Amino acid sequence: MPENDEKRWTCEEFEKALPDLFERAEGGKLSADPRFAAILRDCPQAAELVRDLEYIAETARMLLEPEGEGPSSDLWGKIEREITSKDSIQ
Repeated sequence: MPENDEKRWTCEEFEKALPDLFERAEGGKLSADPRFAAILRDCPQAAELVRDLEYIAETARMLLEPEGEGPSSDLWGKIEREITSKDSIQ
């Protein structure tokens, strides 16, 4: 597996190394690493695989670590007021 920028990756070498590369990729974004720009440009199959893996990783991260802090503290009060106002209209 090539480790430096001087040796050129083949598609096969790159695809075989993907698990290790993703493990070491900062923020799980292998496509943002300029060291791999040429191989991702020259090997469409590898580029598609990287996009798919990044999408899967990002989706899993969102499921495990939802953004935001959840509903506001006054949410139940707003819901109760809305229900009460609708009950009084009917």
